[in-house]
Amino acid sequence: MPDIPAEWLERCQSVTAKRPRTVIDHILEHGFITTEELKDKYGYNHPPRAVRDVREQGIPLETFRVTGSDGRKIAAYRFGDFQPLRIRKLSGRTGLSKRLKDALIAQYGCRCFIYREVMDERELQIDHRVPYEVGGDGDGQELNPEDFMLLSASANRAKSWSCEHCENWNSLKDRKVCLTCYWAFPENYMHVATRQIRRIDLVWQGDEAAVYEKLKSVAHDLGKEIPEFVKEVLEREAKLLE
Repeated sequence: MPDIPAEWLERCQSVTAKRPRTVIDHILEHGFITTEELKDKYGYNHPPRAVRDVREQGIPLETFRVTGSDGRKIAAYRFGDFQPLRIRKLSGRTGLSKRLKDALIAQYGCRCFIYREVMDERELQIDHRVPYEVGGDGDGQELNPEDFMLLSASANRAKSWSCEHCENWNSLKDRKVCLTCYWAFPENYMHVATRQIRRIDLVWQGDEAAVYEKLKSVAHDLGKEIPEFVKEVLEREAKLLE
């Protein structure tokens, strides 16, 4: 492992979130961490998400291949190039994150951008509209709130899985493709992770739960799964509007 400049070491030690800190501490001690270790030692069944958490903290990681316990090649991660310019751009980012969340809540309300459910502020997570691996933080010295969204934990996991299995995320790295994706702008999109899919994520909360239970009961009586039944109801309503 290369020598880490003091300012970058300080940056690494400033990360407090459990998942990225686990990855950082392991690399600091052992030089690198493998997908096998993330799964077997730390219980992270989706290693790319844990690695992405580190990169979103501004800590550079590079991927390489090693031989796993079963003799197959697996991914491993180590620190990348520590550039002095980048640490200057990241200074004060913790405070900026609070300002970002406040700005997003002021403009859009305290709700998940994907599921549209109203939530407590502490349950909402800030996420890049365009994945950091594709678009980074942009060229500006200040982060623009319009480049971010608020997501519930479940929506964030769903977005991460979809993005990380997307051809654009893995190879093309075209920001324009992401900007027309459901996961960036669910209110106005052309595709879902480059696939020609249209989707609606519905959440019934509070008193609305009784409506959901009624729909589920009717669907059960008809021998149908509730997504299939709700889709049929919506299709019938759409025909009435023609």
